[in-house]
Amino acid sequence: MKKIVVLISGNGSNLQAIIDNCNSGNINAEIACVISNKEDVYGIERAKTSKIKTKIINEDAFQSRAHFDEGLFNLLLDINADLIVLAGFMKILDERTANYFFGKIINIHPSLLPKYPGLNTHKKVIENKEKYHGVSVHYVSSQLDAGPLIAQGQIKVNKDENTENLKERIHKVEHIIYPEVIKLICDNKIYLNLGKTVNLYTNDTKGFMHNSYEI
Repeated sequence: MKKIVVLISGNGSNLQAIIDNCNSGNINAEIACVISNKEDVYGIERAKTSKIKTKIINEDAFQSRAHFDEGLFNLLLDINADLIVLAGFMKILDERTANYFFGKIINIHPSLLPKYPGLNTHKKVIENKEKYHGVSVHYVSSQLDAGPLIAQGQIKVNKDENTENLKERIHKVEHIIYPEVIKLICDNKIYLNLGKTVNLYTNDTKGFMHNSYEI
């Protein structure tokens, strides 16, 4: 059984999906710790309800951002997880952390990367009249939202769709695809080839998974 750690900053809906899949046995892993950079967020309550260890690491408690980065790096070292899962963690990892744990950290981003890295992706999709929107699961590198892609989930953008409705639909895709990727990683069915190409043992495919959803 793999040991994973989940980093959050807010509500923790993706965290809940991961917890549910671990509890059902779909993901062969134990969540060793949930780390939040904010206090009093609902994601921490989700973890406590499931009797999962939690840790708050708030930048305000450190002398500087560099000290915060050092504290997080050391915490991740101490936990020594097989997989580090970013689930709505609203802090960019420093270069040292990203490089040291490269291949062990994954993130889910609400766009079809390489389109729309960073924030406000749903608004940009609507403003640019995109026909499709989606999510990307990728390995975390030292560059923002630019690590090797593992999987993407795509939906059609409805006519006259607003940002909130699109965001809600994207969350539903996230709750499907993220646990599935974590399951495959924990089953040793996804791996990085020379740190660049994602390989899937399930069908010996080089490259990332891409699925369309009717949501």
